[in-house]
Amino acid sequence: MNYLLSFEKSLEPLYKELEERKKNLEATTDIEEKIQQELEKIYANLTAYQIAQIARHPDRPNTTDYINTLFEDFIELHGDRKTGDDPSIIAGLGSFNGTTVTVIGSRKGNTLKEMILCNRGMIKPEGFRKIARIVNLASTTFKSPIITFIDTPGAFVSRNSEKKGQIEAVSEPILALFKAKVPVIAVIIGEGVSLGALSMSIANKIIMLKYSFFSVISPEGGASILYNNKKKTEELASSLKFTAADLLNTGVIDKIVNEPTGGAHRNKEEVIKTTGDVIHGELETLLKENEKQLKTNRIEKYRKIGIYAD
Repeated sequence: MNYLLSFEKSLEPLYKELEERKKNLEATTDIEEKIQQELEKIYANLTAYQIAQIARHPDRPNTTDYINTLFEDFIELHGDRKTGDDPSIIAGLGSFNGTTVTVIGSRKGNTLKEMILCNRGMIKPEGFRKIARIVNLASTTFKSPIITFIDTPGAFVSRNSEKKGQIEAVSEPILALFKAKVPVIAVIIGEGVSLGALSMSIANKIIMLKYSFFSVISPEGGASILYNNKKKTEELASSLKFTAADLLNTGVIDKIVNEPTGGAHRNKEEVIKTTGDVIHGELETLLKENEKQLKTNRIEKYRKIGIYAD
């Protein structure tokens, strides 16, 4: 493994031994079994914050990986037609199991240069307007189902973003998705934080990978704001109830995609294929609904979320 998380350090000597044996062309079956046993032990009782760390793993499959594997003839679309293009959002058209779909997703970048260009997935006003523009195209011109892939730490907060109308820009994709005349499926593949995640998660069906999270705020940000103490991060993470299991239990999401013990980065191909199968099943069901049903069901889904008191 190139990168072990803080709570996986007990695996380090085992991986070193595995590499040594491979170099010396020695048998590795027993050490591989020990690694798997240790992984199962670690992953049997994960905390919410540990799940957040897995969701942020740098080797985790990203939106580009899903697009390259699941969609044929993908054509990327650029710009918001107002102020520019935001590389933190990738959007376009592609063929999914024979159906033309519109794909919109977060993009963090793989290399250091790409990460800087994509602002590590933090969305600028032109990114939010880009999402809205592509949603409207899908709904009215392409008449194609929309699939979003969410993996973002949120909106990019800066003086320049405020000058460009950040708050107004955030509202545009949310409104566009509520009005969409086509099926919308949102897939949370990593971290889904704040308005950045909300801008792509107004959907008929929300799918989450097992070790992803979906939250109103990052646990670090919440600890800093509420307690002015980052040492409270792990405690707050548990209180936020942002894991896939928590959100399925409360009805916020509709389905969980399983991941191998150790996370999606340990078997990218399997996880991407499984996710594609789940998307296909949900899309087949949604394509049977008419425009009115899709819009009504989407609105009702969000009206049912939460507890209201007079």
